[in-house]
Amino acid sequence: MELKSAAAIEAMAAAGEVVARALGATRDAAAVGVTPRELDAVAHAVIRDAGAIPVFLDYQPGFAPTPFPAVICASVNDVIVHGIPGDTPLRDGDLVSIDCGAELDGWVGDAAISFTVGAGRPDDAALIDTTAAALAAGIAAAVPGGRLGDIAAAIGAVGRAAGYGIPRDFGGHGIGRHMHEDPSVPNDGRPGRGMPLRAGLVLALEPMFCAGGRDSYRTAADGWALHTIDGSRAAHVEHTVAITADGPRILTTTASATTASATTV
Repeated sequence: MELKSAAAIEAMAAAGEVVARALGATRDAAAVGVTPRELDAVAHAVIRDAGAIPVFLDYQPGFAPTPFPAVICASVNDVIVHGIPGDTPLRDGDLVSIDCGAELDGWVGDAAISFTVGAGRPDDAALIDTTAAALAAGIAAAVPGGRLGDIAAAIGAVGRAAGYGIPRDFGGHGIGRHMHEDPSVPNDGRPGRGMPLRAGLVLALEPMFCAGGRDSYRTAADGWALHTIDGSRAAHVEHTVAITADGPRILTTTASATTASATTV
């Protein structure tokens, strides 16, 4: 686990800006009739034009049977995370979560957004807003002198209060020269527990909530996509965040000096 220098954090912010622009472009391109594969091409173009590398493409963690075949994860409706972009056109009212990562000059940024296409449902808007509020709470807890459990507890408290499920075994992570570094950051937990938080630690915080209230999930036949066990909808949001002496700093944004109050790209 590497504590990043001020120069490294600036380099990670440059990578994070590429991710933020890729996510913004996919959201702008998302519309009824557009396919997730087309959104993948949009994100790939942004990353390529920035001289960066798409870190999801061909990535294969231990749980996956095959390398990931795309630049973004595109998770629609009951898919929580890790959806492989396909050719099924988006429909009016679909809830879409896009996760994206990019490497620039040896440093990685990772972020995710959720939104609805066309006329969204009020309950989907509430789910997305609550997931974003949980991310904001987790970011606010990412301060020197705290503990990892403080972040987990802050995220989980928001989701539990709303009655949402929080998928077991999946959460945030350290990030830096590699997309996944120590430590793991659960999306639920007890405050005051876990490793101490120190300036220079950079974390990807990513709450994911399920509207049906169940923590269990099922894995698709492709070995990647995680579906809610009851078919309810899910939302996923994420930022790469640096813990600094001056407070948490969001690195996956297009604004160069963003505070913890900014939870969208």
